[in-house]
Amino acid sequence: MFLDRRSERPGDATPDRISDFLWARRSEGLQATSLLRLTESLKQFFRYLKTETGATSDPTSTLVGPKRPERLPKVLTVEEVARLLSFSPARPRWTDRRFKAMLEILYASGLRVSELVNLRRDQIDMDVGFVRVWGKGGKERLVPVNRRAIHALRGYLTERPPSAAGHLFARSSGRPLTRFGFWGRLRTWARAAGVHRPLSPHTFRHSFATHLLSGGADLRSVQEMLGHADISTTQIYTHVDREALKRAHRKFHPRP
Repeated sequence: MFLDRRSERPGDATPDRISDFLWARRSEGLQATSLLRLTESLKQFFRYLKTETGATSDPTSTLVGPKRPERLPKVLTVEEVARLLSFSPARPRWTDRRFKAMLEILYASGLRVSELVNLRRDQIDMDVGFVRVWGKGGKERLVPVNRRAIHALRGYLTERPPSAAGHLFARSSGRPLTRFGFWGRLRTWARAAGVHRPLSPHTFRHSFATHLLSGGADLRSVQEMLGHADISTTQIYTHVDREALKRAHRKFHPRP
């Protein structure tokens, strides 16, 4: 053990010695998440010693652990989105056209999948190009929808059977497609389209926001379209964009 090699006991550990130990582990390649867990374990251990053995000091009382690394959302490239949206089975059925329309709406509007599967026909104005949704907390928002999505939607509506009326993307029984049913179909569709990375319906929402910001959209507008109550939630997508810039810089700069 670290203290054994120095002929020291845990009860004699000082804040400097704890810092030395953590720095040594970090130098050995311990990742930030593991280092954070180790820091918390040390704090609990020395609190235990103080309670059970009557130790007079806690060398971890002023110890500040590493920040928990921010998990950036996974996003698709513009090329991957194009591959998914341009793909079509050799002999498409009305359910294929339904799914393709759902993908187009999802990428055009950044809706949550729960909002998408529960859409009704009267929530979309296909002439003006807007979808009206009620998000978390029943908050209403209007989101623009592009011409490609409207075109795909019109094509689907001309083919769906009368029994599928009700929800916009209903099954033949008239009941809405479930979130899990959509997710399963997305995985199958992605493989057939040649997109082999793990993805979920939320990946489209992340991609929608990231691609808008990359194209020059302002943060407030994206916040409004996503239905975020706090703009700090939307700011995560600016971090994603910065990471892409860093990767491009490392790849193409003559002196990386």
